[in-house]
Amino acid sequence: MAHARISANLPPDIDPTKAPIAFGKRALPKLKEELQSPELLTQQRALMALCDLVHDPEKVYKAIEIGFLDNLKTLLLHHDSTVRQKTTQILYIMAMHNVGRQGLIQNGVISALAELLDDPVDICRKNTHQVFEIMSKLPEGAVGILHAGLIPLLVFKLKTEPEEIQELILDTLSNCLRVEASDALATGAITILKEKLTHSSLAIRSKAACVLLEIGTHPEGKSAVCEEVIPLLVSLVEDTDPEVQASATGALMFATIKPQGRFSALGAKAIPPLLKLVAEETSKARLSAIKTLTMLAEVPEGRRTLLHHTDTFQQCLNDPCEAVKRAAKIAISVIQWKP
Repeated sequence: MAHARISANLPPDIDPTKAPIAFGKRALPKLKEELQSPELLTQQRALMALCDLVHDPEKVYKAIEIGFLDNLKTLLLHHDSTVRQKTTQILYIMAMHNVGRQGLIQNGVISALAELLDDPVDICRKNTHQVFEIMSKLPEGAVGILHAGLIPLLVFKLKTEPEEIQELILDTLSNCLRVEASDALATGAITILKEKLTHSSLAIRSKAACVLLEIGTHPEGKSAVCEEVIPLLVSLVEDTDPEVQASATGALMFATIKPQGRFSALGAKAIPPLLKLVAEETSKARLSAIKTLTMLAEVPEGRRTLLHHTDTFQQCLNDPCEAVKRAAKIAISVIQWKP
């Protein structure tokens, strides 16, 4: 199914080839002056030139050193959409370099970018979310996003943004919720993510399951996942996409750590699709499936069912992966345990 892509094309009256680029030591200071010009065209052309320069990490370092980020933060609120587009693009390119990521964190750019979450221009919002996604991969970046109070806003935006941006938001949430999940839970993220689990896009289904997996690693998150989404996760264990299967099974594994999660999974008939994954030697979800079934075997009903399938686990004892062999051995001992 084809989907519209967010275009990064500039307006027809903006010609980047006419952007004058200074060379040598004066290049960046001159561009800094031009960014502060009252002339819109001068600002636009300076941004075009800067956009080319910041592909070089050395230029990024120098730009941060002479205070460019303060200028760029100011331009994020510019009335002209082309200025906002190029400013967010520059910040995105800078964030690709380690020195740029550190500079963005230290100069409060994450909070400044929050102002663009409601920008009327799609590409400005896309660039903004690309910066957040890259920044969230760093522990201090994820903490910066959490401290800026962005999690509730990001969760809310999953309802309205195009699919391209939803994917970026889900990746950002996965990285941030690995650190802390309370803001997301308080915002009702589970309900919104539950809807995304049935999305027509494989990428969105998989990424939503990844976010739920991260939520499920936190004690307060396990209860929420148990209560609301286990039946859906069980259905995704049979998804046609291996990534969706792996994420859903991982989330189910964490949810079934709690007794209520085990009973909910058994009620949703989780054992047959999980056994199927265990039998598939190439499945990415195999290890998580074995561990989930081991927890279901802690329940008498689950143990009775799994006693008829110990041969499936016996086959795993010859697996080349040590973790799979070890998990299968534990599973067999739990299933065959007698009081």
